[in-house]
Amino acid sequence: MFLLFENATLALLGTTAVVAITHALLGIDHSLPFIALGRSRQWSLGYTIVVTTLCGIGHVASSVAIGGVGSLLGANLDSLMWVESTRGVVAAILLIGFGLAYTAWAVRNTFRDETQSHVHTHIDGTEYENLSLYHGDHLRLQSPGASVTPWALFIVFLFGPCEPLIPLMIVPAIAGSWMLLVAVVVTFGVLTVLVMGLTVTIGYRLLDVVPRHRFRRMADAVTGLLVAASGVGVLFLGL
Repeated sequence: MFLLFENATLALLGTTAVVAITHALLGIDHSLPFIALGRSRQWSLGYTIVVTTLCGIGHVASSVAIGGVGSLLGANLDSLMWVESTRGVVAAILLIGFGLAYTAWAVRNTFRDETQSHVHTHIDGTEYENLSLYHGDHLRLQSPGASVTPWALFIVFLFGPCEPLIPLMIVPAIAGSWMLLVAVVVTFGVLTVLVMGLTVTIGYRLLDVVPRHRFRRMADAVTGLLVAASGVGVLFLGL
């Protein structure tokens, strides 16, 4: 009996691990927005990973909260999955809206701002280009999207459901095995965030081969379209 229980526990945790990894790898919204925005906003890789991690934690935590409350209230699996499915549609629409709004903002800035480039030389002889955007007679040192973007992504991911997690939580909840429930949640959450971070890191590094000076002017507009496209993929293709 104990061996059977142990085997069932290992099978559930193994299934949770496989589902978490697959969920994070196949969901283009789990990586593409962070790669595109990290590059276009010129975030460091470290900062991009921090934003990705926080969004991933919020993504998992919101589903855990809904699953936990639903279990306590005695909601059945169909009801919880309907809630998660509805949240998925809302999250996809928010992602599309965010991407299109970002694109509109980028296009507006591209045509309204004059870009002045300065080359600075460090003591070690390396050079970097500093871009200052001018609108009329006023110097804009930092675009307003720099601080809004991470929060917007976080809010979108709070609405984004982890639909595969709910059925995995129901099994130990019905059995009253709260330690196993915690193990399932931790396994799913940790692996989801780790795979998101790894995928974003790989994508971020792969873009090093792209000559950024060719796409600098339209980088933000392209980024917005990519973010919107990931939302479309989630909404219509179930990616």
